[in-house]
Amino acid sequence: MASDDDKGMLNRADEFLQVFKKGAEFTQELMRENERLRFELLRIEEVVRDKDSGGHNLVLQKRIDELEREKAEILERIHKVEAENQDFANRYVEIETENNNLANLYIASYQLHSTLDFREVLQIITEIIINLIGAEEFALMLLDEKTNELSAVATEGVDRDALPTVKCGTGIIGGVAKTGENHFVDDMSSYELDFLSPMVCIPLKIKEHVIGVIAIYKLLIQKTRFEQVDYELFTLLAGHAATAIFSSRLYSESERKLSTIQSFIDLLTK
Repeated sequence: MASDDDKGMLNRADEFLQVFKKGAEFTQELMRENERLRFELLRIEEVVRDKDSGGHNLVLQKRIDELEREKAEILERIHKVEAENQDFANRYVEIETENNNLANLYIASYQLHSTLDFREVLQIITEIIINLIGAEEFALMLLDEKTNELSAVATEGVDRDALPTVKCGTGIIGGVAKTGENHFVDDMSSYELDFLSPMVCIPLKIKEHVIGVIAIYKLLIQKTRFEQVDYELFTLLAGHAATAIFSSRLYSESERKLSTIQSFIDLLTK
């Protein structure tokens, strides 16, 4: 039979065990709560991370959109600059061509005025029309002020005898000779050869006095229309050609007169 002391010790041990048991249970409960809280924290961190990631993605997407807009603006500017550069390049080619033509015309005009021989002048004009204007078939017609008619004195690509004599004021050629105004067909692609109605007809005039015309029927290079530089070349050529022809004819006539006078003097002195 246990004594009172033994019973007291057993009661205290049992109380200690109860306290220990409660402490262990409390500890386990704390551990479970800690585990739950840890998982909850991880979940919250994931949500926060996802939210931060989503916000970051929005920032990145916004920046990408801005860069795309900037890229589109830059590309548009590049296209504009390329178009401007192409315009400048085309204009440069036109100016270069115009300068070359004007330089060639200057050389040609120098050649025109370097001789007073009528036949040489006609030959030089023919070469200029071929090389500078690019004409394949044409005629140079002069006005006879006594008959008031135009007749061919030089041709290229066409039979001179096939060209009719034209009365001043009659038809395209006669009209150009009378008015002194240039003539160009509206549609060059559909033009058909007609000696009385050339593709191009340019008056040869000194100031307002017309001495003849250049009638062009076919070009070496097929054009759909004339450029501004072509009109300028025609005008300049016609002016220089008219002066050279007029001077050479006066010189030829004066030479013939001098020769006649000299022959008459020689006849008298003999």
